[in-house]
Amino acid sequence: MTRIYATAEQYEAYTGITPPLDIEARLVRASRFLDSTLFRLCAYTADAGTGLPTDTVVAEAFAAAVCAQVQWWEETADELGTAGQWGTVKIGSVSLGPPGSSSGSGAGGGRSVAAAALEALQQPDLTPDRLRVGAVVW
Repeated sequence: MTRIYATAEQYEAYTGITPPLDIEARLVRASRFLDSTLFRLCAYTADAGTGLPTDTVVAEAFAAAVCAQVQWWEETADELGTAGQWGTVKIGSVSLGPPGSSSGSGAGGGRSVAAAALEALQQPDLTPDRLRVGAVVW
């Protein structure tokens, strides 16, 4: 079962803009992405049936993180993480490459967690008794 941590209303409140028509699908994808990359590494009290955080402060932080991820994907136009897959491009005497790379071998690709999503989980109200990031061990 997919956990969806944010609503269209929360996205609008977070960004201050009218959500795109496909906001629910974007929130689902961002929730899945953050579940697999970040939330699964957190310790928090969850509802036994839904797996969603029961603490409202944690729930709000997760919603903010999801909204931040969607907004970042929107701003970068790179939800799939494909923009970073290309190395140096050369046209005639002009050569363009990724920042910090002179050979093109530094192109990383792949999806990344938005900095604002990480910041949402570092708020002062998220004390260790509510949320511990990186606390899960296999």
